[in-house]
Amino acid sequence: MSRSVARIIILLSLLLPAFALQAQTRAWLDRDQIALGETATLNIETDQSGTDAPDYSALLRDFELSGHTSSRQFVMENGQSRSRVLYAVALEPRREGALEIPALEVGTQRTQPLTLTVTPAAAAPARTGGQVFIEVEVDDEEPYVQQAVGLVMRLYYAVPLLSGQLELDTPEGASMQRVGEDLQYAREIDGRRYNVVERRMLLIPERSGTLNIPAARFRGRGAGGFFDDMLGDGQRELRASSAPRFLKVLPVPTNAPQPWLPLRDLRLRYIATPQQARAGEAATVVIEATADGATAAQMPELQLSGSDGAQVFAEPVQSDESFVDGRPQVKLTRRFSIVPARDGKLTLQGPRLGWWDVRADAAKTATLPPLALQVAPGSGNTRAPVAPTTAAQPENTQRWIRIPGVQHGVGVWAVTTVVFALLWLLTLAWGLHRRHGAVATSAPMKATTVAAGGQSLSDLKRVLDAGDLADITDTLCTMATPPVTDLDALLQRLDDGAQRDAVEQLRRARWGGGDAVAARAALRDAFKAGPSWRQSGVAKESPLPPLYPGRGAA
Repeated sequence: MSRSVARIIILLSLLLPAFALQAQTRAWLDRDQIALGETATLNIETDQSGTDAPDYSALLRDFELSGHTSSRQFVMENGQSRSRVLYAVALEPRREGALEIPALEVGTQRTQPLTLTVTPAAAAPARTGGQVFIEVEVDDEEPYVQQAVGLVMRLYYAVPLLSGQLELDTPEGASMQRVGEDLQYAREIDGRRYNVVERRMLLIPERSGTLNIPAARFRGRGAGGFFDDMLGDGQRELRASSAPRFLKVLPVPTNAPQPWLPLRDLRLRYIATPQQARAGEAATVVIEATADGATAAQMPELQLSGSDGAQVFAEPVQSDESFVDGRPQVKLTRRFSIVPARDGKLTLQGPRLGWWDVRADAAKTATLPPLALQVAPGSGNTRAPVAPTTAAQPENTQRWIRIPGVQHGVGVWAVTTVVFALLWLLTLAWGLHRRHGAVATSAPMKATTVAAGGQSLSDLKRVLDAGDLADITDTLCTMATPPVTDLDALLQRLDDGAQRDAVEQLRRARWGGGDAVAARAALRDAFKAGPSWRQSGVAKESPLPPLYPGRGAA
């Protein structure tokens, strides 16, 4: 029997890498909804080797295509090197409506179809016409205290940007945080083509009264014109700022439900309900809450109350946050296990959440109907739960161990087997740890360098994997000693040519329409051992002997 198990394990270990190496191809849009005149980016990623670019001819009926790019990235999976190719193309819709992006052939595979919603053309920003300008929008001009306000900041520029910094100070009397990564797309305004960087923020007023949102600021450098090339370095300085905004923050109404929850909409529904239940056995109920105008941190917990005839056990809440129509939205999902104590009819009250409708200025309550179950007798044909007793137990029950949450007893031999397996795993882990410690002791120690700003190499690797391009820029600038404020100063401090080239790719990806995926890959490769800084003002020791040995310095 043991040889058969060993053969099965060996066979599975040989097959798992084959399953993992199956080709994968996927497609996605950077935005699911745009206005007519704007562009959305279609991304297609595949790990098939030797494939040509996708055939985009099926898209020409509904879209104008531009900005074709491709990049390759090498990754290690299951000890083997694999390459992934990312294709990207900008789609400008020819009409309004729900436009379908059909499945496209990539090598021997096809992508899944997608849908892009195109709304009527948006009104031109008030400050259009310049080389660069900023637009700031809020989803509510008169919010309530602690209401989540969506703030969208857009930077428009008609010349290629070489570097720049977009900033918005946190208003006094409110908290503000960034939501997601910056979006980059193109938009045609009054016959002129603009590139757009869109940044989304979450603003929460903390007190009533007038809230002053400061002007957003941009300062950077762009590619110059003919006279800039002739008379200067081919660059021009660019500055822009938005007009300040003023919000009228309303206090909490006296008749508002508590806890205070200002929203645009709130819906509850049952995702799963049991079709049947049995006494002493767990049945599953799943409840979903969808809130328009809040984050997961602002939402109260979903609760399902128990009763005399049942116990209710709740699992942790699962949340899915998004930013739709310029404001936050959240979907909460929670799973409950209901354990009836006896057979018969069981009724559980549905959840109730009180909230304030900010559009109607009225208190509302989201509810679900009671949950009615017909509970069948348990497998032991008992009509009531077994209560603790001091009476003598039958002899055969002494060979069983009662575990909370398990209806029937567990044999002593089963517990012994589990304990033995755990001890074996602990022994194996101790041996591997001791072996690793011995190897680590014999190897030279490599210290992790922490910059003056508190950023280490591990922090840099983390933002290269999960952060956006702005976070990568901030981390690299902070790692310098002393820290620098922009990429121009960072380039002057770096000593390694590959690292400078990677930073140039980062700059083009942020401001010049470069490839963000290729820039991230170049940064990972160039900075895998950490930044290499120039040692200004420190003379390198000469490899030649002194000209006059024995004579001291003058």
